[in-house]
Amino acid sequence: QVRLEESGGGWVEPGGSLRLSCATSKTIFRIYAMGWYRQAPGKQRELVAHIATDGNSYYIDAVKGRFTVSKDNAENTMYLQMTSLKPEATAVYYCNVGLIVNTAFILHDDHWGQGTQVTVSS
Repeated sequence: QVRLEESGGGWVEPGGSLRLSCATSKTIFRIYAMGWYRQAPGKQRELVAHIATDGNSYYIDAVKGRFTVSKDNAENTMYLQMTSLKPEATAVYYCNVGLIVNTAFILHDDHWGQGTQVTVSS
């Protein structure tokens, strides 16, 4: 199974910012694209953003212009910088690895880490 370790979640007021991290192994980091997902209470897990091995990124419309996905090759870590957070961003955030076909993200497998909770409220 692929090792995935999410961190960086927490509570923030609307309009605030958080940066999430996702660490994995060096081999996986080099080979696969990586994506951020979230699952809000009572809802299905949804893709938020993904980043290819060459650094090209994709975002869902709901977060465009406010979220930024990036990679640190030296640390084998992917980040999600979230700004201007809204209450609807409240969810458990997960990362995963896979392949990108056009803008679709094809998961490597269905193994998920524990995720990191993001709560946006006043």
